[in-house]
Amino acid sequence: MPTIGLLALQGDFDAHNRALASLDVSTVFVRTADDLNQCDGLIIPGGESTTMTKLIAGFELHEALVSFVQTHPVMGTCAGMIMLSQDAADSRVKPFKVIDLSVDRNAYGSQKESFEADVLLDNDFADSATPFRAVFIRAPRVSSWNEAEIKPLASYNGVPIIFRQGRVLALSFHPELTDDNRIHSYFVDMVKSR
Repeated sequence: MPTIGLLALQGDFDAHNRALASLDVSTVFVRTADDLNQCDGLIIPGGESTTMTKLIAGFELHEALVSFVQTHPVMGTCAGMIMLSQDAADSRVKPFKVIDLSVDRNAYGSQKESFEADVLLDNDFADSATPFRAVFIRAPRVSSWNEAEIKPLASYNGVPIIFRQGRVLALSFHPELTDDNRIHSYFVDMVKSR
C-alpha cells in the first residue's frame, strides 16, 4: 500500500487521516519538506486558503510542495482545491498552479450558509449509482477550466465540483466529513497507479 501525506498545518487533516485509516492506508503528517520524502501522494485539506498560504511560507514549504505536486498524485479539498488552482482570484493566496482551473473563494456562501447535498459521482467511482453526501463549507466554485485537459467527475446544480487533470484531483467540498470513503479510495487508486 502507498503512504499518503496529509498537509498538516491547518484544516481537518485528522478527518482525512481517519478516512485513509478505514482503507488501511499509511499516512504521514506533512509539516516539513523532509516529511514529503516519505510520501507517494499528498492530500491538501480544507481550511482557509489565505491562512494556509501564510503557514506554508512560515514553514518554508512552498518550494518543496510545488516540486512535489508537479510529480506526484495530489488531492485538494475546498481550500486545497484553491491551493492547487492556476488562479485563486485573491492576491493573498499563492496557489501551486498544477490544475488548469480558476476558482472563486467562498462562492457558495459564508460559514453560516454551509450545507450538504446529495451528488452523483462519475462512473469512474465505485457504486456511482449511490449518491454521495457532499459537505460544502465556505466552498470555492470553479469559474473556468481547461475543458480539453480536465475531466469533471461530479456536479452540483449543473456546476462541476470534482475535477481531475492527470495526477491532480480537486474538489469544492469536504469528502472527509462523511463515512463514505469512495473518493478517498479513488485517490488511493490514483496513487497506486502512479
